[in-house]
This record gives sequence, structure tokens and C-alpha cells, in this order.
Amino acid sequence: MKIQVNEQALILPNSMNLEQLLVHLEKPLVGSAVAVNMQVISRSEWTQYNINEGDNISLFQAIAGG
Repeated sequence: MKIQVNEQALILPNSMNLEQLLVHLEKPLVGSAVAVNMQVISRSEWTQYNINEGDNISLFQAIAGG
């Protein structure tokens, strides 16, 4: 399945949900935010949101400032 992650093409070996994608990409689950097709998906919905062919996914890391 072809998707875009942070504007980079990515081919997934099989279907997965958002949480599985972050694990696959070795991204931290804590402190991360995800948007799919410009819509933010809350962390409580990551395991229920199945990635679809052509999805454009943006991954963000929370940064503390001071």
C-alpha cells in the first residue's frame, strides 16, 4: 500500500493502524501527534484508524519551550 508520511512516499508491507505505523517507523508513541489528510487524529483513536491507500500522514513531535 502506498502512502505519504511527512511528504515522503512510503510503501507499507501490509495494512496497519496508526499506532502500528508509528511502531513500524520506530517513532515514539508518547509526545507524538498524527494528522491524516490534514485532519488531526486523537491518540485514543490511533488503534481504530486503519491507514488507507493514498493517505497523506503528518507526524509531529511535541516540543516543550520556555
